[in-house]
Amino acid sequence: MAHDSTRRSFLIASGITALASSRAFGANDTLRVGVIGAGQRMGTLLDCAEKSGPHEIIAVSDPYKPHRDAVQRRSVSLATTSATTHIDYRPILDNKDIDTVFIATPDHWHVKIAVEALAAGKDVYLEKPVTHTLEEGDTLLKAVRSSKQILQCGMQQRSWAHFRNAVDMIQGGSLGRVYQVRTYWWQNYQRSTAPGSARNHVSMEDLDWKQWLGNAPDQPFTEQKLYLWRWFWNFGGGAMTDLFTHWIDIVQWAMQSDQPTQAFMLGDKYHFTDWDCPDTVQAALRYPGPKGSDQKGFDVVYEGMMASSIDDGGIEFRGTDATLKVNRSGLTIYREGLKSDQNPVLVEHSTGDGTISHMRNFFDCVRTRKEPNAPVEAGIAAARAGHIANLAYHNNGQTKWPA
Repeated sequence: MAHDSTRRSFLIASGITALASSRAFGANDTLRVGVIGAGQRMGTLLDCAEKSGPHEIIAVSDPYKPHRDAVQRRSVSLATTSATTHIDYRPILDNKDIDTVFIATPDHWHVKIAVEALAAGKDVYLEKPVTHTLEEGDTLLKAVRSSKQILQCGMQQRSWAHFRNAVDMIQGGSLGRVYQVRTYWWQNYQRSTAPGSARNHVSMEDLDWKQWLGNAPDQPFTEQKLYLWRWFWNFGGGAMTDLFTHWIDIVQWAMQSDQPTQAFMLGDKYHFTDWDCPDTVQAALRYPGPKGSDQKGFDVVYEGMMASSIDDGGIEFRGTDATLKVNRSGLTIYREGLKSDQNPVLVEHSTGDGTISHMRNFFDCVRTRKEPNAPVEAGIAAARAGHIANLAYHNNGQTKWPA
């Protein structure tokens, strides 16, 4: 069967969309899922989906056979039938038995597949960063808002209780005026537990490299690119779109300002010299205050490296009355003017992975047609901040925005 993906993209970008799925969902109805991009992150999403509500994996697509086979085996554990497997994602979009798709491909595929999925009448869970370039933001926004479909961006901290509490306290004035926010994330890609480290030797008989590349420039296969694609510009955006994106999403949400006016970024490949993207980064972004308010702007800094993991990652909101520190383990508030034995004044611990709550929210929104916790505007804005920082990196360390 011939597939006309160009026509799909044109229709959705023009505001001409497929009708939303006519299927009405009850609270206990089984959602029929198509899996697109079946690597390491998809495994985590599917683990969380199993804790989020009844669903069945109808089909899986991935250019790498071991990834397809792993999801097919999982599908049998959920239902009596086995998921069909595909190298190309388009048969999944053509399958009218599928209600929703999970997309966890490399970044350069995100917008293309999401736009075509929306045009096919599918609800979409789209991993972050939702865009691979600045220009793709408008395309994705128009596709979502001209459709009747649900799209949840993979910014799972928006469904994580203590992050939501942190945002409420900041917006409620608990810290006074916040003029500086520090973000950081250190990871060690040398360790056996690093992302992409649990890899098998790739047999080219199992991989359709041309399909994996898609619209990316033609280039020789390497296992580095297959497993660590986030660190190559053709497929990802390095630390600023992989890691910083999570933190800046919370910052922009809490501070009610989502477009920096200026960005600075220093970075280099000190350790992983065969990557495209820098492994060591320091960046700073300047934001205006919220629209319609008299509040001055604020600055956000980010620092991180990929060969040292002590302190992990987090955010520090520094206000005139108090400082709030938040990471995936919880939050802490320190009040100005108190003795050390009186601080912190508030501690909230968190356990587990907020992706479970986020996936549950997505399932609920598919059934109720309500707006998800991470709407497309939030996903685009978070990715945009990372893209702007990378733009500064490529422009001798600084840029203004709009550029």
